[in-house]
Amino acid sequence: MEAKRSETSPQESPRPRWSISSSSGLQYGSLVNSVSSLSPIVAEKPAISPTQAYVTIAVLCYVNLINYMERYTIPGVLTDIKNFFSINDSTVGLLQTVFICSFLFLAPLFGYLGDRYNRKYIMIGGLSVWLLTAACSSFVTKSQFWLLIVLRALVGIGEASYSTIAPTIIGDLFSGGRRSIMISIFYVFIPVGSGLGYIVGAGIASVTTDWRWALRVTPIMGLVGLILMVFLCPNPPRGAAETNGGEVTGQSSYLEDIKYLLKNKSYVWSTLGVTALAFLTGALAFWLPTFLSRAHITQKLQPNSTNESCDSSDSYIFGAVTVATGILGGALGTILSRQFGEKVLHADPLICAVGMMGSVPCLFIIIFVASASIPATYVFIFLGELLLSLNWPVLADILLYVVVPTRRATAEALQITVGHLLGDAGSPYLIGVISDAINATKPHTDEWNFHSLKYSLLFCPFVGILGGVFFLITTLYITEDRKAVQQLTEDPRPQQGPTPESSMEQSSKSAA
Repeated sequence: MEAKRSETSPQESPRPRWSISSSSGLQYGSLVNSVSSLSPIVAEKPAISPTQAYVTIAVLCYVNLINYMERYTIPGVLTDIKNFFSINDSTVGLLQTVFICSFLFLAPLFGYLGDRYNRKYIMIGGLSVWLLTAACSSFVTKSQFWLLIVLRALVGIGEASYSTIAPTIIGDLFSGGRRSIMISIFYVFIPVGSGLGYIVGAGIASVTTDWRWALRVTPIMGLVGLILMVFLCPNPPRGAAETNGGEVTGQSSYLEDIKYLLKNKSYVWSTLGVTALAFLTGALAFWLPTFLSRAHITQKLQPNSTNESCDSSDSYIFGAVTVATGILGGALGTILSRQFGEKVLHADPLICAVGMMGSVPCLFIIIFVASASIPATYVFIFLGELLLSLNWPVLADILLYVVVPTRRATAEALQITVGHLLGDAGSPYLIGVISDAINATKPHTDEWNFHSLKYSLLFCPFVGILGGVFFLITTLYITEDRKAVQQLTEDPRPQQGPTPESSMEQSSKSAA
């Protein structure tokens, strides 16, 4: 296999580039064979200055905040929407399902484009579509629930472009422990944005007595983010952090990228764990405020809400809990990863497994205690969300260090697709369907309305156990896969002797 050197014109300043290519003449099972060799050219200076890198992180975090605020504004006003359109649990659950479906089906496209074209322009285009469709969804009338469904699906276009590409840019700006910290900060804004979505959505709906005004806040904030991205965000060379300002270039087909990822066992099993986590968090984030509201009604703490503007206290409290646990959980996950990462090489997936399985008892308590004590329920919601929030920054870091730079956007996209397709794309709708099916077995009452949703939520703890098992399996392969990628990016010279085995090589030998 030949090492490929990128050429620069005489007018261009020298910049290191590391070429990654594949060859049909070698067996596609070895990580080294699948990415070939790397050839450096000495750099004069880093491609992106440290100041510009930190400014970029700030902008990406702000847009990530708005991204998740918009996504969870609708769950914050879910009861208002249900009463406005006079629909049942399963139908209102479609709002989240169609959004996630469009999101996941477009993610592979943006992953493919993100590994090959200018990532900044792709994000700007996607966010422009998101802002327009999100704003338009706030003008639907009572007879246009179908239009709200269509617009929610279109909103997924913008969010798919951003969520797929932004983490790969962070991976190209920082490396090592600093990258772990930056990824942690970026992913902390997922629960923070989600929590603020509940709070802002419910607050605006309460003040204006119209839930549609809640959908107009994030497009305005998003416009600021779009302008900041245009003027302040660069498109860093791929692999710049690992190659001291250089660039890793790729010449592989999309099919080769997918084959590479499917042979990477650390990536496959951690993706299955992400899927279980997405199913769990998607269902709980969508239904828990409504579940708590029905618990209040069952305990006679508040009257049944039949008007268009409902008591939003549960959305406020749940949003505040989500923000707090997101910050604390993300920070704790990063601290644990840095503390034990050097001592225990498979510490990261182990932390994720503990977080998933540790949340299961909390979920059971939440489901069965809600009818007796709302304060006790919130205590265990806090603990359960804290344990689940450990995972997000750790999982993002895992993907970045077990996948080579030129395939990270594709890896993010495939993980998003699988995670949402089998996770939170269907979990809100599935819980709603189960709830409606149980509710139909007895005459409709406020108490039975609560219990039907309660029994449907029992599906979630078992998914949490399954996710923990997936992360435990990841611990078996992550050390070899991580070392293989590190050797390729830190010592790119053609190998003269045996190369370190990754899980992909082991699988090839087993098959032989």
